[in-house]
Amino acid sequence: MLDKMLSALVREGCLVITDHDGTVYTYGEAQNPDPVRIRFTDKGAALHVARDPRVGAGEAYMDGRLVVEAPHDIRDMVLLVMRNANRGGGMGAPNPLRRAADWLAFKADQVNLRAKASKNVVHHYDLTRQFYELFLDEDRQYTMAYFTDPANSLERAQIDKKALIAAKLRLQPGMRLLDIGCGWGGLALSLNKWFGVEVLGVSLAPDQIRFAQERADAAGVGDKVRFQLTDYRDVTGTFDRITSVGMIEHVGALHFREYFAKTNSLLADDGIMLTHTIGRTRGAGTTDKWTRKYIFPGGYIPAMSELVTALEGTGWEVADVEVLRYHYAHTLAEWYRRTTLHEAEMTALYDARLFRMWQFYLAGAEQSFRSGGMVNFHIQSVKNRTAAPMTRDYISAEAARLSALEAAPHWHLERDAAE
Repeated sequence: MLDKMLSALVREGCLVITDHDGTVYTYGEAQNPDPVRIRFTDKGAALHVARDPRVGAGEAYMDGRLVVEAPHDIRDMVLLVMRNANRGGGMGAPNPLRRAADWLAFKADQVNLRAKASKNVVHHYDLTRQFYELFLDEDRQYTMAYFTDPANSLERAQIDKKALIAAKLRLQPGMRLLDIGCGWGGLALSLNKWFGVEVLGVSLAPDQIRFAQERADAAGVGDKVRFQLTDYRDVTGTFDRITSVGMIEHVGALHFREYFAKTNSLLADDGIMLTHTIGRTRGAGTTDKWTRKYIFPGGYIPAMSELVTALEGTGWEVADVEVLRYHYAHTLAEWYRRTTLHEAEMTALYDARLFRMWQFYLAGAEQSFRSGGMVNFHIQSVKNRTAAPMTRDYISAEAARLSALEAAPHWHLERDAAE
């Protein structure tokens, strides 16, 4: 089954598979001087992958049943296979019964009531602080970095991402801002530092909230930058600005209208909201089973059409849209590099299976931005169109000004070089 599928799939590059019994199979360009070589370690591994490649390959790698031989690694294999799949006929459609079952499971997974939403967030974000600091930048930005130059460091690109978001918010001193899905607090602290705004950050990840508040208190701004373990649906009050960075992917496709109706009710009449999200380029879809099971239960990447429809139906007017295409691919490649560099520490914190799961997750995500159908969207939405200027020249000018205020730290670069 697997032989038939790969024979039709791999045309560019070369994949060599050694089965458990020593049989060797070659796919693609047989004379390629740099083949990616993998081997299966037991009799059932190939069948496990063939039955459901979208799930089986990741599980086989996590369990040590699929091994990628040096000098290549799982990222090379994922990029090779999915580059061919995205250019050709795909990985092959599952049978109708499996497709129907997966669709029903996805729909059930999208029901994100309060208790389930909290559980889903904790599943991913409550890994230890030490785990995330091994591969993120010093500010712990766990969303797309903005690479004005692909040669820039991750640290520089994350500062530039925050500057771009700030520019689109058109902040002024004394404003009150709501940061939904505030992560470890880096964006909120930067906005307060740059503009003197008061920020409320909310999240359902307990350790993120604790860490973010510790940072604010240590910086002496705990009275102006506050973080609460709160569902966005329970926030009250009025805010001059709202930012949502990497949050709406966790809302669930069934809850977009609810989300935008709630944020609309929280924003002042002359306010601005900036939504930063991963997005689909090919219309509405589903979240794959492996990601739902192991990485982001309840998560869904929206299409632009889904977001705009929900915005239009809840009183918003879209003021500006930007599609950011390859930035997340560069971000994920660097996260993968740092993850792999710190295999020993991550394995000691958890185990080898979780380390390999994280590698597979990052590599799979990277390929979706390089050759698949994923990008990032910035949607600036308003209740009154006079809240934003007629032209968008102000965005690049202000982003450049803010970026110039911050020197990129080199903590990770120095540590990585030392190791």
